[in-house]
Amino acid sequence: MEAILEVKNLTKVFYKNKVPFTAVDQISFCIKKGECVAIVGESGSGKTTTAKILTQLIRPDAGNVFLDGTEYIHAKGKLRKEFYTKIQMVFQMPQDSFDPRHSLGDGIMESIRNYGMTKKEAQKRMIELLQMVELAPEYAKRYPHQVSGGQCQRAAIARALAISPKLIVCDEATSALDVTVQAQIVTLLKKLKQEMGLSLLFISHDLGVVQNLCDRVLVMYQGKIVEEGTPNCIIQNPKENYTKKLIESVFL
Repeated sequence: MEAILEVKNLTKVFYKNKVPFTAVDQISFCIKKGECVAIVGESGSGKTTTAKILTQLIRPDAGNVFLDGTEYIHAKGKLRKEFYTKIQMVFQMPQDSFDPRHSLGDGIMESIRNYGMTKKEAQKRMIELLQMVELAPEYAKRYPHQVSGGQCQRAAIARALAISPKLIVCDEATSALDVTVQAQIVTLLKKLKQEMGLSLLFISHDLGVVQNLCDRVLVMYQGKIVEEGTPNCIIQNPKENYTKKLIESVFL
């Protein structure tokens, strides 16, 4: 199956008191069309830095990224705008990702309007998106502080889907939710993945959620990918000591 995302030797170095710290260390991986790939690891392993590089929130120091066959790390102008139609991100804290001064509907419509739709077309599309994530149309008029975390995360997923991206990066998208709501969001993502052929990169420390959602798992430790496999293989037969300790810390 054709790869939607190819990452090659990606590296990011930060400096603390002029001392270099390699947050992402020459990692390479790919995501196929319609596939959900997880990156798991403890805090500080490099997961979120990887997600931020892939969504161009920060720039890498070395390496390259190809999205749908096109190199975009150095993209500018029209090519950079085109990139944002292909990849979107869902964040850990949904309320923080919306402007508190605007309703959820306005937040969803903003990205649609930026790509040329009229206000009437954008409103129609916004209602369709709310229904896709199983929210009633009246949620369009509510503000982020007026809804639950799970409802706000559904709206955030609707916003991410607004311009029909090919890849969605979920950065700890369920970790701030209680267990019951986590399960509902995972079920929604599985449904959208199946119905729309979406590709997902799922950043998480929760192996239970990953096992229920993802096709493949990448284990990160100190900026490197140390192990890769299906969720069941990683959980039932880990090869690296770090992976074994990570699994023990979760399931014990």
